[in-house]
Amino acid sequence: MTSLTNPTAESGADPAAVAVATPDDLRALIRRKSRLKGRQPEDTALAEVAALLGERPPEGFRRDLLIEYLHRLNDHFGVLHLRHLVALARLLNLPLAEVHEVASFYHHFEIVRSDSAPAPRLVLRVCDSLSCSMAGSADLLAQLPQRLRAAGHGDVQVQAVPCVGRCAQAPVAVLHQHPLPQATVAGVLHAVDLMPNRSLAQHPCAQAAMNFDVAAHAPCSIPPADAADAADAADAADAADAAVGVDAVAPAVTDLATYRAHGGYALATALAHGEMDAEQALTALEDAGLRGLGGAGFPAGRKWRIVREQPAPRLLAVNIDEGEPGTFKDRTYLERDPHRFLEGVLIAAQVAGTEAVYIYLRDEYHGCRAVLQQALAQLQAQPPCPLPQIELRRGAGAYICGEESAMLESIEGRRGQPRLRPPYIAQVGLWGHPTLAHNFETLYWVRDTMERGPQWFASFGRRGRRGLRSFSVSGRVRQPGVKLAPAGITVQELIDEYCGGMQAGHQLYAYLPGGASGGILPARLADVPLDFDTLQPYGCFIGSAAVIVLSQHDRARDAALNVMRFLAHESCGQCTPCRVGTAKAAALMQAPHWDADTLADLAQVMQDASICGLGQAAPNPIRCVQTYFAHEVQP
Repeated sequence: MTSLTNPTAESGADPAAVAVATPDDLRALIRRKSRLKGRQPEDTALAEVAALLGERPPEGFRRDLLIEYLHRLNDHFGVLHLRHLVALARLLNLPLAEVHEVASFYHHFEIVRSDSAPAPRLVLRVCDSLSCSMAGSADLLAQLPQRLRAAGHGDVQVQAVPCVGRCAQAPVAVLHQHPLPQATVAGVLHAVDLMPNRSLAQHPCAQAAMNFDVAAHAPCSIPPADAADAADAADAADAADAAVGVDAVAPAVTDLATYRAHGGYALATALAHGEMDAEQALTALEDAGLRGLGGAGFPAGRKWRIVREQPAPRLLAVNIDEGEPGTFKDRTYLERDPHRFLEGVLIAAQVAGTEAVYIYLRDEYHGCRAVLQQALAQLQAQPPCPLPQIELRRGAGAYICGEESAMLESIEGRRGQPRLRPPYIAQVGLWGHPTLAHNFETLYWVRDTMERGPQWFASFGRRGRRGLRSFSVSGRVRQPGVKLAPAGITVQELIDEYCGGMQAGHQLYAYLPGGASGGILPARLADVPLDFDTLQPYGCFIGSAAVIVLSQHDRARDAALNVMRFLAHESCGQCTPCRVGTAKAAALMQAPHWDADTLADLAQVMQDASICGLGQAAPNPIRCVQTYFAHEVQP
């Protein structure tokens, strides 16, 4: 039997001599074993990234701030160089693959592999979503590259991008971070001359303070900025001047002193000091009938109760990723009065008992971000009551992050892909904690609903509906913009009473009641109430109340193709029915005559098998065109 302790004993072989390792040998072995695999960070790149990230915290750089760190790099260098991603991975102690997959997921990050590849001097983004397309963005995209080269601006990169949240000012271009409403070729060239680099092409700051009493506008149109209507400029020069004017993109804003002088933060303070209890606040919301105004329409009071009953710690996540084409109401309110929203945040945090607040703002809203940062700084410097931890997070150009669970993934520093449910985020949300998720506008109305009494808010409405709705109206109307109107209003009433009627030479042909995924209805259904649960029988939904109006000069099939291309572009790719289905649908919809059976099958698969609302609602434009506009797609 062979010895297990001395295998050479049975064979009679002499054991080989074994050299004893020296300390230097052991040190060399450790160095070889510990050497990292793959691409190693360069010392210069490490220093550049470390300088932008700032001093390393004792606990290390936070994993959940990965997207914020990527923004710092992208803002500074204009692109994301691979060498900087390698260095960032080292500093965050993350695999390079993880950093790369997050950076490559978001549209606003451009990864450059070559160290010598220069960043463009400026990026000019031209919106090609439906409202801007109807206003002539295709002509801008066709003419601008050549005209810029002829003017000596060949190093300005022109990109077609989805909706930038300024549909009432269509067509819109954005020069780096500076919006150009009612953009013309002459206006863009003029803007590039005035703002020839990224440091100059920033979103302007508001030039004045005002008291913006939103309830005083109920019901009526929210006044546009003074210089917003550049379309009426007499000539190209005037239009160019208006395009870079401050008032067009940065209206006067309510500061903390003005807000408090008009009763601001009194309710939040009363709650904090026990002068009002949580039950009173919840009852007021329930009696008013305030619902989630981001699209889902879930009763706000009920949502607060559900989260309040969950075990601590509880968190609050606010969705301002307003990416639905045609929607711009949140921006309109935020850039005028951020403190009314922040008071709603404080009230919700106190009532639901949340310990921290995360505000997720879409990256296209550079001006809103500056306004909100200033308001938060003012609030933290002069707190009217104890404040929870509040963090402002910046999106990166992913429409899917408007879906609440995808937003949570992005806040955690990951790719914004929706989660499977159950569990629901009210029970298992951010970092596994119960999370109250709210749209911006819902919180914006909390103060007025409680202060004026629930019956005030509930008193508005038509046809048995209760409350106010903020409609983002664009397209072929005389006066586009945000219309604060009674719930249950019809699109015909909205056009006639709030928009000054149709544009000259245009008649109502069709309309989208809820943005890209809300479907398309014909003019003969212009008397259907626009509200939650009223449009479903017609194959549509109100969503975020983004109303896009088409005339006899437009085709519903073109509108449907435009929004399907948008949905295909914005699919997160997680599930096959949405990833493949939207792209396949867009290809089939280009045919002169639609393959009705194939499109119907595809629509059913997307609706039944997609993980989230993007894929589930994507078939709505297809079905609406086949139902109401068959003459456009059938021989």
